[in-house]
Amino acid sequence: MITDQGGRRSRLAWLDAIRGFAALTVVFEHALQPLLPEPRFQIKAAFEPGWYGVMVFFLVSGYIVPASLERGGSLRAFWISRVFRLYPMLGVCALGVALLVVAGWDGMHVWWEDRPLSVTLGHLTMLQNLLNMPNMVNVLWTLSYEMAFYLLLSAMFTLGVNRGSTTAALGFAAAAVLGAGVLPSKLLSDGDGTRMLSVTLTVVALVAVGTAMMLGGSVAVRRAGAVAVGGTVLVLLAVNQVYPGPWQGLLILATMFSGTVLYRAEQGQITWARAGWVLLVPTAGIWLTRDAPGLWLALVAAWLTFAVGMALRDREMPRVLPWLGLVSYSVYLLHPLLLKAVQMVWPDPLAVPLGARLVALAVVVGVLLGISALTWRFVEAPAQRLGRRLARGTSEGLAPRPAEDALRQG
Repeated sequence: MITDQGGRRSRLAWLDAIRGFAALTVVFEHALQPLLPEPRFQIKAAFEPGWYGVMVFFLVSGYIVPASLERGGSLRAFWISRVFRLYPMLGVCALGVALLVVAGWDGMHVWWEDRPLSVTLGHLTMLQNLLNMPNMVNVLWTLSYEMAFYLLLSAMFTLGVNRGSTTAALGFAAAAVLGAGVLPSKLLSDGDGTRMLSVTLTVVALVAVGTAMMLGGSVAVRRAGAVAVGGTVLVLLAVNQVYPGPWQGLLILATMFSGTVLYRAEQGQITWARAGWVLLVPTAGIWLTRDAPGLWLALVAAWLTFAVGMALRDREMPRVLPWLGLVSYSVYLLHPLLLKAVQMVWPDPLAVPLGARLVALAVVVGVLLGISALTWRFVEAPAQRLGRRLARGTSEGLAPRPAEDALRQG
């Protein structure tokens, strides 16, 4: 989320604008089943609004998140800002789920009772989707790929190879194409609760210890930590994804690194001719989804939306669009809870008149935006301000480590 004030916010308003629109398309996707089931399959066959929305999100994250890390030059400050950006609203979301359960919702997966430690640790690391775990809320699967991206960025930053965004994008795209139908899923975590817990504890230990090593110690220690973290994430991406699948996850990482490439070209760090190679990423996506028109059309639309946003980046945006982007994280996490509440009231939507369901949809969107405005003001914004203050208090950004000095040279 773009949270800086003044001129920087206005320059990046286009990112918030397209992200806000993308969030609403995801809301529409998830509203189809409980409120508009009649056209659901026809719409999704022609165009997948949810896939479109999340691909826009991933392009935006790829564009802005690495820039935030490199601009500050501090891995410690980066992780402080990410924690205060992501986890407060995750807590609000968990509270909302608890309220639904108290109200009578019985949709929680049985593993929350049978394997509570595993699934709790998975969600606390936000890697649950790469550990064969059910998501507490369906939309949380995307956070696993965001977290994988952050961890890979941190490893690349520490090793001084973070400028290799084009190589990373094309590498993940190639792996997606070559691995489609070949790479296994949930290879490590599949099985009984003991096996899942063992894998989860191992992954948590590798990521936690590796991250701690990257944040302090000698250059050799930091690089060893980067290898441990990066290697763990790559293994999970290759053989242990549960949803949407191995090649889809790899394509998502390729898309995020593509966003970084576009940022580098826009900033003059690389030529547009070099950046043009990332067009192979959506091309790979079209090939992989060639038998599902709704998916490849959504993918193309996401890239075109991002391209149009970039083309209009110097134009002033209608204020409502950047505002939607500002509250989009709350919109994204909280809308499934409101829709679950609707399902509890109307378990059979076809028994409810269409007019009443359309009114309910409008009410849900209105309530969602109102709640999101409140959570932005009282949860997200204060947490991000605190995160920025704590990040400014770190000394790492004032005295970069040798590996960080090297990457600035190259």
